[in-house]
Amino acid sequence: MSFIWQEFNIKTFPAETLVFRDGVFCEDLSDYESCHYIKEDNLIIVNKKSELPVHIISVGEISEKTNLNIYIIPEDAKIFMTTKISSKTPANLDIFVKNAGKNSVFRGEIITQNYNSLKIDVHGEHLCENTGIFIKTRVLCHKDSNTELNGFAIINENTKNCDSDISFSVMADESAKIKMSPTQFIKSVPDNASHSASIYQPSDAQILYLRQSGLSGAEVKETLQEAFLEQI
Repeated sequence: MSFIWQEFNIKTFPAETLVFRDGVFCEDLSDYESCHYIKEDNLIIVNKKSELPVHIISVGEISEKTNLNIYIIPEDAKIFMTTKISSKTPANLDIFVKNAGKNSVFRGEIITQNYNSLKIDVHGEHLCENTGIFIKTRVLCHKDSNTELNGFAIINENTKNCDSDISFSVMADESAKIKMSPTQFIKSVPDNASHSASIYQPSDAQILYLRQSGLSGAEVKETLQEAFLEQI
């Protein structure tokens, strides 16, 4: 896993791991006991509680249609997802998370650079009470790119006290096209149900500070993009 840390700056920690590169599952880089992976459906089933959390890692470039389905069954499970990808050709990314484990929490981070046409659909469905699904997506939209972001949070009946948060944040070139659509279907009273969509614009003070530090215009742009992607 060290080369993934170095190449993609993935923050690792003691955990069971399932690793994907360019949308393909890497068995040799994965180490897990509490999960079952079904290749045909790109489905991860977390079917028993482990002493360690589960960390799903997806890196590299995607093209055409890429999907990842995650189904959580046991109680008190902790699942993390780190996705750092880019798209240089037209691509669709679909993330489906179903949480049926009482007191189980899923926390996912999707970090993407789009150079072409990209559509991301994020689905979080609560199938049991006291479940948490938190998915944050950040997209750097490059020149002349086209980005569509759709978020769907579903809190079913008899699933009270759930915590749901699906958010989108974008930093975009002036020529980029962006569409963001967050949607919620709530049939039980949640603890919290949040959705957000924002476009980040660096302030004049930030730009001035970097220029006064001796950076060129291109270096200022690169620094601000890196800070956005890494949330520095």
